[in-house]
Amino acid sequence: MTRVRAGLTTERVVQAGAELADEIGFERVTPTELARRCGVRTASLYAHIKSLQDLKTRIALLALEELADAAAAALAGRAGRDALAAFADVCRDYARQHPGRYAATQFRLDPDTAAGSAAVRHSLMLRAILRGYDLAEPDRTHAVRLLGSVIHGYVSLETAGSFSHSAPSTQDTWVWTLDRLDALLRNRPAP
Repeated sequence: MTRVRAGLTTERVVQAGAELADEIGFERVTPTELARRCGVRTASLYAHIKSLQDLKTRIALLALEELADAAAAALAGRAGRDALAAFADVCRDYARQHPGRYAATQFRLDPDTAAGSAAVRHSLMLRAILRGYDLAEPDRTHAVRLLGSVIHGYVSLETAGSFSHSAPSTQDTWVWTLDRLDALLRNRPAP
């Protein structure tokens, strides 16, 4: 547990909130819990955040930025299935390493806040991956939604322990799932 009382800044408060989310769960982060963590009174946090909504938005934006940076690095020089797997693996690894922050990436952002955020970067990265599959609109948008749903759904169920009760391994199923997504995108039927 990191105490950040000295030199408290908005960035430190948000970072402490993200660490707290990883420890206790994003949904349980409150200004009171965060103030305890920072070694200050709850009222002192409001010099750095406006409200619980603001705190959660800032944690979500931090998590989305971290995830987007990791995905961009993993995608460099990759195309097709390799790019798809790199993006999906980054999401899965991030969820395992930072469960609270990963949950924060699903936090509903105000459209004005989201417009310039890393959430847009994620969509653009998925669209870049899909260039290797030669999809036209509206199929490209459908595919972005499909990939986001499958990746997030699988990662959420896996981290909740839903797949730990039977063989094959979750890694085997992960690879199988990515192979099937790749095949679906490559061999889609003509309209």
